[in-house]
Amino acid sequence: MTAVSFEHATVPADAGEVTLLIARRVEPGHEAAFEVWAKGILDTAATFPGHLGYGLFRSSGGDAPWFLVHRFRDAEACRIWQESPERAAWFADCQGHHHTEIARRKLTGMETWFAKPGSTRPAPPRWKMAISATLAIYPISVLGSLFLVPHLTALPLLLSSAVVAGVFNVLMTYVAMPAVSRLLRDWLTP
Repeated sequence: MTAVSFEHATVPADAGEVTLLIARRVEPGHEAAFEVWAKGILDTAATFPGHLGYGLFRSSGGDAPWFLVHRFRDAEACRIWQESPERAAWFADCQGHHHTEIARRKLTGMETWFAKPGSTRPAPPRWKMAISATLAIYPISVLGSLFLVPHLTALPLLLSSAVVAGVFNVLMTYVAMPAVSRLLRDWLTP
């Protein structure tokens, strides 16, 4: 059996979103029952205030684990789900599904940009994440100042700032941070 460990991934919590990544090993022949159970618990969690979405990643085969992912608005929303009677009821009714949790990791703030589902690598030090984020936002800021901001001068300050923040956020999340974290992978987590 291959062990999965998230124990070295502790990063001080931010006030922002929380992603909960759970690895579960399922005994061969019990995958269908586990999938029904997992879908049920994920759907139930989605009804809780502050739950932002979820995912279920199937095993790649053999001893490889399945992954359940929850996203919450903040640590309080995550805590409410974790301590809920609804969650407890799902775990009370999982006998016969032949699955066990083998790892759990809570990702907060910028750390989520640097974590791959299924990865057991610890998060990079926060100072490395800050340098990476600066390298990602710098070209967006320069290009935005040259090409976007001049077209927004007729808008009220609050509206133009909202447009800039929205465009920058999308570019950071989907373009710049994935590229920078790929380019700096060896430096971030040697």
